[in-house]
Amino acid sequence: MKSEPNPIGIMDKPPEPSPDEQARRSLTRIKNKIMVMSGKGGVGKSSVSVNLAINLAGKGFKVGLMDVDIHGPDIPRMLGLKGMLAANANKKLEPMWFSDNLSVVSIEALMPNKDDAIIWRGPVKHGAIRQFIGEVAWGDLDFLIIDSPPGTGDEPLTVAQLIKDARAVIVTTPQEIALADVRKSINFCKTVKMEIIGIVENMSGYICPHCGKSVDIFGSGGGERTAARAGLKLLGRIPFDPNLVKCGDNGLSFQQLYAEAPATRIYGEIAATICTTAKR
Repeated sequence: MKSEPNPIGIMDKPPEPSPDEQARRSLTRIKNKIMVMSGKGGVGKSSVSVNLAINLAGKGFKVGLMDVDIHGPDIPRMLGLKGMLAANANKKLEPMWFSDNLSVVSIEALMPNKDDAIIWRGPVKHGAIRQFIGEVAWGDLDFLIIDSPPGTGDEPLTVAQLIKDARAVIVTTPQEIALADVRKSINFCKTVKMEIIGIVENMSGYICPHCGKSVDIFGSGGGERTAARAGLKLLGRIPFDPNLVKCGDNGLSFQQLYAEAPATRIYGEIAATICTTAKR
């Protein structure tokens, strides 16, 4: 008996999942998603993202670092990573590897000319971030650290929409102009119903290498006061250290080179506090 034709392809290969479905499947393999954000630029948010990721990876956790600062991607250079992302046999992008426990994705790693400007509107940026989640071979992660650009625009909003269980770490410096903007970040998180783990006060004093005394070049205690007023936890006060800047500029790990520095100790304390709130 002649078989009937199969016009709708019932026996064919199932269709590829939608981009949204791919993102959802990837997220199920990631236990903790943490967006590092700030109300304004220049507060060292990317430095906090990098050093937090390095510290967590050094504790033995599997960590991904996703740079969603589309217009100013700095993460690969801060980690000394070069080259381009390539697809694997499953047609997924392989992240760049800083260490056995730390993998990285950034728009810069998809640009042949690293100095080209990214001139994209919101919907295109949304699609790129969705691809970073669903079309990258992250594998099983304990933590995904998401480095967001300053402010409360397209990128943090996209993260909030796509990653429903993301939590926030907000970075500020002690001076009032930064604190005014960080309060906007706090209100953003409340509006999108994103849990805030706590606040990091960066550049919190400069420790003189000669006498060992701390000089409050950007003021003092502003992050602590803001956290207290908002009912949030102050995760730590990271002192300004010129070697942090040098290491970031040269793609070196500050914490490996300066293991005894006060900033290294405080990053360890911040990471330990975050671990107490993490899903296992």
